[in-house]
Order: sequence, then structure tokens, then C-alpha cells
Amino acid sequence: MKILLDTHIWLWGHLAPERIGKRLTQAMLAPSNQLWLSPISVWECLVLAEKKRVALKGDAREWIARALDQAPMHQASLNFEVVYASRTLALEHEDPADRFLAATALVYDLVLATADHWLLDSRGFQTLANR
Repeated sequence: MKILLDTHIWLWGHLAPERIGKRLTQAMLAPSNQLWLSPISVWECLVLAEKKRVALKGDAREWIARALDQAPMHQASLNFEVVYASRTLALEHEDPADRFLAATALVYDLVLATADHWLLDSRGFQTLANR
């Protein structure tokens, strides 16, 4: 399985792993699965750090570099197809980061790992609940 981590799942993996459910932890650790991350999650992490909504040790860019070095991910790059898909998905809310992550899952045929009920209740892309 190719798993795209929602921003909060990626952050919890480094800052609060106890918040990730047993089933999702097993999926993330399974050697046969690939973990993917969108640049949108890195952007969102930087925004959260700037707004002091997440506490990272040291400089945010350095923290992100260390996190990516400790747990390498495949990069699900933002491209024109993802941008177009972000506007055609039927989501109940307009959060741009969620739209890009859902569209990324759709375009790259990834399973979006999330605890976000808005995304879990949506259609058009695959999800894996934090359980």
C-alpha cells in the first residue's frame, strides 16, 4: 500500500506517536508499504510553527530536515494535475491544504492516512482512518 500521510499524522509520528492508532501504526511500519508526504504538509508545518500552534525544537526548517532524514518519505509533488483535481473533488469544506492532500491521493493513487472526519467522510479518493 502507498500511504500519504496527512500533516497531523506526520507531525504526530514525530511529536506524539501515542496519538497514532495501532492499526495505522502497523500500516506505517509494514515494510511492504510506502510512506508518502506532500510538500503541502511541509508548508502547513511551517505555517503552524510560525503561528505557534505546533512546538518544534529549534528552527522549523532544520526540524523538518531532521524529520525527513530520520524517516525518509516519497515526495508526492504538487503538479498541474493535482491542482486541477483539487478544484474538482467534492469536499464538504474549502480548506486548501486538505483539498491539495485529497487531490494528491487521487492523482498519485495513494491512500490518505488521516484522523480528519471531513476527509474520512469524503468520496473520490482512498482513506485510512487513524485507528
